[in-house]
Amino acid sequence: MKSAYFYGAMAVAGIAVAGWIGFGTSPDAPVVKQSDSTSQSDAAPVEMVQVALPELGNDFAIGARAFSAKCVACHGPSAGGVEGAGPPLIHKIYEPSHHGDAAFFRAAELGVRAHHWPFGNMPPVEGITRAEIAEIVKYLRAVQRANGIL
Repeated sequence: MKSAYFYGAMAVAGIAVAGWIGFGTSPDAPVVKQSDSTSQSDAAPVEMVQVALPELGNDFAIGARAFSAKCVACHGPSAGGVEGAGPPLIHKIYEPSHHGDAAFFRAAELGVRAHHWPFGNMPPVEGITRAEIAEIVKYLRAVQRANGIL
């Protein structure tokens, strides 16, 4: 006979898996401003939210470069999101208490089903290493803190 501990652990695991998979767009998905400007193929992406990029110093340079190389096309130059491409990462939804660091690793390595935003599923990031993800997360967390997201 299985113990109550076993069934409790299985319930928690099931809830965690369901949360990771996601079930469509959340009804509390945040509203962000729509871009006013017409998109041009040679123009920089117009970000959905304004982000103040702080002077972070050399400790965050690797993460900033890796973010620029791997994430800017969808999440924008300052992680403010790009309409039609990807959500802002400098947003309360991505605060550590809601999306911990492991969520960033999982999304970059495995992709993630859409669950907070109407952008569609995020595919895995091709050619990214765990070391790059760690530096990107370190960088993003610093930018989040500088923008009041704790």
